Amino acid sequence: MFLVKKASLLRNLIAVVGGFSIMATAIMVGIRVLSMKGVTHNTYLTNTEAIDHVIMGGEILLMCIVFFLSIKYKKYYAILLSLIGTVPVLWMDLSGNAVEGFAHLRVDFLSAVMILIVGIVGILICIYACGYMKDYHHHHTEVADRSNYFLALLFVFVGAMFGLIVSDNLGWIYFFWEITSVCSFLLIGYTRTEEAVNNSFRALWMNLLGGCGFGFALMVANMHFGIANLSQLTSIVPRQNMFVMVPVTLMAFAALTKSAQFPFSRWLLGAMVAPTPSSALLHSATMVKIGVYMLIRLSPMLKGTFTGVMITVIGGFTFFAASLLAITVSDGKKVLAYSTISNLGLITACAGTGTTEGVWAATMLILFHAVSKSLLFQTVGDIENCMHSRDVEDMHGLIIKLPKLAFIMIIGICGMFMAPFGMLVSKWAALKSFVDSNSVWLVLFLVFGSGSTLFYWAKWLGKICTVIHQSYELEDITPRSEMISLVPLTSMIVVMCFAFPWMSDHMIQPVLNEAYHKNIPNVIGGSDVVIMMIMVAMIFIIPIGSRFLAIGKKSKMTMSYVAGVNAGDDRHYIDSFGKERPLYMSNWYMTDYFGEDKLLAPSIVISAIIVIVMLIIVVGGAF
Repeated sequence: MFLVKKASLLRNLIAVVGGFSIMATAIMVGIRVLSMKGVTHNTYLTNTEAIDHVIMGGEILLMCIVFFLSIKYKKYYAILLSLIGTVPVLWMDLSGNAVEGFAHLRVDFLSAVMILIVGIVGILICIYACGYMKDYHHHHTEVADRSNYFLALLFVFVGAMFGLIVSDNLGWIYFFWEITSVCSFLLIGYTRTEEAVNNSFRALWMNLLGGCGFGFALMVANMHFGIANLSQLTSIVPRQNMFVMVPVTLMAFAALTKSAQFPFSRWLLGAMVAPTPSSALLHSATMVKIGVYMLIRLSPMLKGTFTGVMITVIGGFTFFAASLLAITVSDGKKVLAYSTISNLGLITACAGTGTTEGVWAATMLILFHAVSKSLLFQTVGDIENCMHSRDVEDMHGLIIKLPKLAFIMIIGICGMFMAPFGMLVSKWAALKSFVDSNSVWLVLFLVFGSGSTLFYWAKWLGKICTVIHQSYELEDITPRSEMISLVPLTSMIVVMCFAFPWMSDHMIQPVLNEAYHKNIPNVIGGSDVVIMMIMVAMIFIIPIGSRFLAIGKKSKMTMSYVAGVNAGDDRHYIDSFGKERPLYMSNWYMTDYFGEDKLLAPSIVISAIIVIVMLIIVVGGAF
């Protein structure tokens, strides 16, 4: 037992020291690139034959892993999708039809932003997992302890993300794209329960389907255009060669699967069966961000195209439908999952417009969403460990029961929907991009989707802050090792709120200038700043004004009215049978109007039709 404990401590020490080293390197690289003037340059690697062979071997290994586990669990459809996606790419490489390309790596301004997100948020989640997994297996004794395997997968996942965002060679991007698909599959199936296995294979086949789209886009780019680099592909003007929209549409389709847009959202909902660190990683810094990252890369090419219109419709519809579904569930992780799908929908819609405002809003939303959602998932995991429940209804009076975690939770929730936090300000830029692109349907999606977003976040926030008389504090068993992640993320949300103008000028503006190959005027400025300052001021004016209006009025505290005799402690009452019962207040979840059983299936069908129409008209029409 002593040796096991010592090995665990050594493993955690290596993970923490290694994680902070990776984070420091990512920060150094990110700051160095963002401080550059002008346009960044691609890096061409000579003598990459050995690396290319390693990548081919890696693709075969990934296919073998899928084969083995698909046969083991009798999910044979995954084998077919793996073959369809991988074999044509391998044939192209082995037959000599692959183009070498002029560059392999690219660390530009968008890459630098993504490096900072993955290097800071992703690594903090990995460090958080070191302490969390010990508590997880303490509470879930029925699950075999494979913490070493779990932590290794997390770091491989982060490494694949780094590889993807700094690669310019389409073949390399495809390889890292597939690694993330297999890693997410293995993480979701960690517990090996029937539910976990089914959900992991759902995630696998949906992402393999997207991988097939990316593989065919890679083949078209190589064999038709003679292009091996993403930067070359995005430099083609669609109006001069409309056939370029075929690989662009296929890559956009792959991005929709990765970012869990309807109709591919169910894999992300199923990811909740895995331990909290994997949910946090999938939802915030890695898996889903790959999709929207790729859409931002393609965004300038989508402006004014049929594919761009379809992408905006899918994104806007996902934003609205997922926000409605989030209202109807009380499982904390499920609310966060629907919220993730919804926000990714907004980012997708912004990227689909192809406007500078859309790219600005999409990039800023990625930044704030990554930090806030990572913090919220980790906090819900800690609350579950302390209360043995992650249900929103059980978090009634959390500000008294677990004040430290409640405070962190409040900051995270505010970061998602309140001014002056960046998510709300970014939505203002999104609205501006939708108006400029004459997308009336997107304006409606944004307005009504934002209204329902406010509803479910306000419900949760109200539960946390509502205090029952004589409530008592629970024991907070959150390890200090997990606070190493929670405290920096909480601080980052607050700092980012005040650093918003600096982030716009030094992080987002260079991305726009490079993407559109010209100096873009500041997206947020002038009248926009005035409106935002009014929103910030109202946060302080409303409560202060309410307090002054209450001065001089007689007021007294009364006990809660209940359907019976109050027992005297404001928490229990005597019913008509003379029995003492606890007082309980619940939120309204509107399941009778648009619950999952009513809205989820139609949303999937509608969005599936839109995706099929996009592929048939653009890809089918071209051939």
